[in-house]
Amino acid sequence: MKKLREIINNFSRVNILVVGDLILDEYIWGDVERISPEAPVPVVWARQRTFVPGGAANVANNLRTLGAKVAIAGVVGRDHNRDIILSGLRKNHIDTRGVFSETGRHTTLKSRIFARHQQVVRVDWEHINSIKKRTKERIIYFISKNIREFDGIIIEDYGKGVIDYALLDYLLPLKKDLKKKIITVDPKEDHFEMYDGVTAITPNRKETENAIRYLKMQDRKNLFKVYKDKLVTNTDIKRAGFAVLEHLNLEALLVTLGEQGMWLFENNGFERHIPTQAQEVFDVSGAGDTTIATFTLALASGASKLEAAYLANFAAGIVVGKVGTAAVIRKELIDRVEE
Repeated sequence: MKKLREIINNFSRVNILVVGDLILDEYIWGDVERISPEAPVPVVWARQRTFVPGGAANVANNLRTLGAKVAIAGVVGRDHNRDIILSGLRKNHIDTRGVFSETGRHTTLKSRIFARHQQVVRVDWEHINSIKKRTKERIIYFISKNIREFDGIIIEDYGKGVIDYALLDYLLPLKKDLKKKIITVDPKEDHFEMYDGVTAITPNRKETENAIRYLKMQDRKNLFKVYKDKLVTNTDIKRAGFAVLEHLNLEALLVTLGEQGMWLFENNGFERHIPTQAQEVFDVSGAGDTTIATFTLALASGASKLEAAYLANFAAGIVVGKVGTAAVIRKELIDRVEE
């Protein structure tokens, strides 16, 4: 416990850059009292609307509430939602100089409608095509100009067009060139091949299953033929974890397993299952963002990968007990560790 507290106390000394897809999460809260006469759907009597940062913005927000210094790089549209998300980030003292507006593109918006804390429907406004070359060049220029300020980089890939080979071809060599800088990825299930050589990735069960399917498709020697596409047993998870770890040349792989906790794999052959620390589960949205934020911040603060995984598990257990996209506060993490 003493070591974990020391790591958390070091959070305020760390500066992290988040690169990826910014999302604005909208929550419409109301009640249902009748069914629509137009179609067999509930009519939600809306009473309140709230906006919170999502995607890469939620990762940045989690880092900030845990005490770190944070900068974010990504793309937004030229619309009102851009103003909302940037205003929220700046209010939390997050550096937004690396966020650029692109004409003809939406600021990604996910609208969730809740009736008495039960989600009724979600509506997404987004573009998934790659960002323009000029926009990408501006992001790379911002990173190259400020890279030495950062102790670690988090790549948040939601598949909305920011993360691609061109951007990663610039980012990944930084790990070798700048004192083995920490680079972690919250992966998109279709992009696994792009993450070769990063420090660590944090896929969930489904994303890990898709990674195994990809390996089997690329496997000309049938080395992965015996691997199952569905990770059901502990043996399935362990075999898949080490296979992905080795194929992508990672230092560590942290697989999130929902109510079963997390499973850490390291390139020295070490593995450890970490049971969930969730006491109550209200909403799992954003739990992956909290996981990678805490895991990376802990590594940059001097934690071993196992210590970082335990802290990430504690943090995820806190955030799923909150309704909506949420962040973990540093004091909440300390209290949970002491409990």
